[in-house]
Amino acid sequence: MSTFNVPTREEVSTNNQTIFDNLNKALGFVPNLYATYAHSDTALENYLNFSNAKTSLSAKEKEVVNLAVSQVNECIYCLSAHTAIGKMNGFTDEQILELRAGFASFDSKLDALAKLAKNVTENRGKADQDVVENFFAAGYTKGNLIDTIVLVGDKTISNYINNVTEIPVDFPVAQPLETASV
Repeated sequence: MSTFNVPTREEVSTNNQTIFDNLNKALGFVPNLYATYAHSDTALENYLNFSNAKTSLSAKEKEVVNLAVSQVNECIYCLSAHTAIGKMNGFTDEQILELRAGFASFDSKLDALAKLAKNVTENRGKADQDVVENFFAAGYTKGNLIDTIVLVGDKTISNYINNVTEIPVDFPVAQPLETASV
């Protein structure tokens, strides 16, 4: 059990209180992970700006990367959050499990993306050349490659914050991949 607290609105800076208010309006709550960023006076705003920046990847493609990276980094919080978001983006439970495992039998382009995200994360940025070539052969561009790597970094930040702080998951908890039939 974590000894790291999830700060309340009253425990954070005025700037973070405003962000909490905006998150409450947009989402109906402040996710525990976002609240944890607010231990810093600047990290929550910086992270949200980074995470919400323009990208060449679609919302669905972003979830492919988020799920594959979070699985490699064994982040139950992000796996749980992105399982819920993945469903909102039209993925089935079975597809989400495949994406977590780093592939997509149901879509060859998303398969190349999932494999790249997993490979980059596992190899700490040193992707296998055949995986990169497969990514380009699937129709992705050099710009998409850069945006994918940026997203791997984005998700890794959240994975690491949760893995260190072990704050409580406030989404339906994702099942362990090894118990799922992929």
